[in-house]
Amino acid sequence: MNKKVQKTLEFYKIIDLLAACATSDAGKNFCEKIKPLKDMEEIEKHIKETGDGLTRIFKYGEISFAGITEMVPFAKRLEIGSSLNTGELLLVSNLLGVAKKAKNFGSSDARGNEIHDSLTRYFDELEPVESLYKEITRCILSEDEIADEASPELHSIRRSKNRANEKIRAELNSMLSKPSVRDCLQDTVITTRSGRYCLPVRAEYKSVISGMVHDQSATGQTLFIEPMAVVALNNEVRELELKEKEEIAKILKELSLRVGEHMEELKQNYYLLSRLDFIFAKATLAKQMEGSAATLKKDGAVVLKSARHPLLDKKTVVPISLTLGDGFHTLIITGPNTGGKTVALKTVGLLSLMALSGLYIPAKDGCEIPVFSEIYADIGDEQSIEQSLSTFSSHMTNIVHILDGLQNKNHGYALVLFDELCSGTDPNEGAALATSILEKVYDCGALCMSTTHYAELKMYALSTEDVENASCEFDVETLSPTYRLLIGVPGKSNAFAISKKLGLSDEVLSVAKEHMDETDKSFDNLFVDLEQKRVSMEKEAEEIARRRQEAEELKKSYADKMEKLEERKEKILREANEKASNILQDAKNNADSAIRNINKYGDMNPDMSKLEQERAKLGKKLKNTQSKSVRPVEKPNHKAPKAKDLRIGDAVKVVSMNLTGTVHTLPNAKGDLEVQMGIMHTKVNISDLVLLEENNPYAKPTKKQRKAGIAKGAGAFNKSATISAEIQLLGMTVDEAIVTLDKYLDDAYISHLGQVRVVHGKGTGALRNAVHDFLRRNKIVASYRLGEYGEGDAGVTIVTFKE
Repeated sequence: MNKKVQKTLEFYKIIDLLAACATSDAGKNFCEKIKPLKDMEEIEKHIKETGDGLTRIFKYGEISFAGITEMVPFAKRLEIGSSLNTGELLLVSNLLGVAKKAKNFGSSDARGNEIHDSLTRYFDELEPVESLYKEITRCILSEDEIADEASPELHSIRRSKNRANEKIRAELNSMLSKPSVRDCLQDTVITTRSGRYCLPVRAEYKSVISGMVHDQSATGQTLFIEPMAVVALNNEVRELELKEKEEIAKILKELSLRVGEHMEELKQNYYLLSRLDFIFAKATLAKQMEGSAATLKKDGAVVLKSARHPLLDKKTVVPISLTLGDGFHTLIITGPNTGGKTVALKTVGLLSLMALSGLYIPAKDGCEIPVFSEIYADIGDEQSIEQSLSTFSSHMTNIVHILDGLQNKNHGYALVLFDELCSGTDPNEGAALATSILEKVYDCGALCMSTTHYAELKMYALSTEDVENASCEFDVETLSPTYRLLIGVPGKSNAFAISKKLGLSDEVLSVAKEHMDETDKSFDNLFVDLEQKRVSMEKEAEEIARRRQEAEELKKSYADKMEKLEERKEKILREANEKASNILQDAKNNADSAIRNINKYGDMNPDMSKLEQERAKLGKKLKNTQSKSVRPVEKPNHKAPKAKDLRIGDAVKVVSMNLTGTVHTLPNAKGDLEVQMGIMHTKVNISDLVLLEENNPYAKPTKKQRKAGIAKGAGAFNKSATISAEIQLLGMTVDEAIVTLDKYLDDAYISHLGQVRVVHGKGTGALRNAVHDFLRRNKIVASYRLGEYGEGDAGVTIVTFKE
């Protein structure tokens, strides 16, 4: 596919939109290399991958591939025996981390069901190499810090180094406590020079403090002296630092060797993740454009349904629908300037390029795109001053190139797009040339779309088989285009109407109309008449469709009502039958009882008082049965409080939920307010509340109780609402930090925070170790860990509370 047409149709802007959807540099590189293809099977494969990626996004959410790095440079360094530094090893771990997340994302859904589609093979081939990932993350805390636990030897060296440093500080602090030494110092602090602990001694007292001078101030009044008492200890620290560097180099070497052992898997992961990022970028673009997959075919017609130009705002752009190649192979579009002719032309060309590149197109389902071997376009003003080409000449040069390409015996199936064909010259000659060029394109078997203002081309389309007119609709009442593409209807330029709208006088327009010959006038009037009839028929069709829709809705509504009535009728009858059956059964039981009593007293003198009692009993039972048929409506038996009686923190009962809580906000104009019930926070109406008292759940609280309730409730709420998920301990001593941390953890636990972040810094590690010792003994702490890469590293501890 020639690159000139891609530039003309602005395909490079689609590439920019696609690259913006990728989350890694490698994915962006894939996007920037995308191009239209000619192999139908390969294109369908790309479209299928795009569709499967879109399905996964809709079902399982988006996935990021940020953080992947090319492994080839690392491989070359490892081949010559070099070691990777901490930053490079972290990049390796990042790649493995992304591979692990991607493999989990692609292997199964939330229910654990395996996913099988065209992307499954990419996810299955990923190798996260978890052992290498865990080893790197265990040993390296950040680019400038190796974990103490990276090796037993490193742990031992650092422990000895810390002990030596503590001895030095203890010795220097002992010296600082002596008045004789303190008077000799510029400032009572311990400082370092060249990695060795020193004291800032006044120049005039340098003979009093014996030791090695390592530096002096800019004024020369202060000398930084390492006292002889700590020289040996400082030497020990320097020796341990050298050993530490050697051990770190050894650790990095061992990790580098392990990376080298898995280099093939790392390279494969990088390629697979880059490819997946590219596929999901295409899927994301399809989602943003609300696109669909076009059906490909070797030749035949272009079928577009509600297609939108992808570079225009989808909320305002007017979609077009057309079929080019079924019934006609050449489409001539006419209409006013700025009416949408060129946009329609570019939409067909650009969507064809997108489909052939494996992308979804912004259109409804059911679109069809042939696999064109070439797409040609002559659009826009290509005037060239350097080559002495006028507008017409530059267009004609391009047209000659197009015709030469079409006449090549290997050109295959092509799409040709002409904008204002043969304009910029004498109208009669231009129309004749345009007609001849269109016939030549048709003879070469290509599909063709052309815009024009020539009336001769409209007549050519009307009188020539396999050629069709089209127009961009123009509203003559508002004198503005609607941008709808109408197939089979020739358009008007509407020059007179537009000129009048822009302010051209009636006198000038009248003279202009006199210069038109009768043939042009009658031809123009014919178009006007056809357009008016078309608009009238469309309105009638819309009215018929609207009334049909209303009738369908009424019919459906009537059917739904009848169905509900039948269901209600059956329910009423069923309940009535059940009640009648129960009444009959009761009557039968009562009659049987009465008959038994009569038989019982039949052969003897009956006790009339007992018979009267039986009769009264039956009458009472009948009365109870009748009373059940009508039940009075129950009225609420609680008294709702008034808005002025409520205060934040008042204890209330939510009647509908049968739960107690405290007032969180005062009622608004509608009587709605928020109530806190334990950990649940909900909005209720004041009519659903009852004010509570300690010993009387339905009585109004006293003034004293209300004040106590406010203080207690508001205090608890304020603590819960203002407690932060992070605490800063930087700059505190160990004792201050532990006291502050203890109180903070209690407040955070009471406020139902599940996890908090403790910032203690890196430093010498003393504060971090103290914090960890405290957390280990704390009963409300479930677990704690150092922050990961990106969370603050070793300067932060993440604390999780027990449930």
